[in-house]
Amino acid sequence: MQIQVVKSKIHRVKVTGADLQYIGSITIDEDLMDASNIIQGEKVQIVNINNGERLETYAIPGPRKSGEITLNGPAARKVAKGDIVIIISYGVMDFEEAKSFKPTLIFPNENDNSLT
Repeated sequence: MQIQVVKSKIHRVKVTGADLQYIGSITIDEDLMDASNIIQGEKVQIVNINNGERLETYAIPGPRKSGEITLNGPAARKVAKGDIVIIISYGVMDFEEAKSFKPTLIFPNENDNSLT
């Protein structure tokens, strides 16, 4: 049996922008992507702490050390600049493997989205 489990999580980051005219995705500071083990094009779930919205999109890298978290395309309607979100990705694995799997969880500075 295969199951889905949390693979990566960026816990509580501040939305820095919402670009309705972009073709889609979420732009994430590449340093945060590296630290959380999320890769370009990976499907992610966004959970908005401020309004309870939950949506799925894919990750694209933003400039390093920028703290950028921008929701693009239709997802931009689900957030406002300054909202706090959690970004989660999931992996599919064998049930027995999942029992011992340890996800990558990061807790950036909520004020500027930095890793320090």
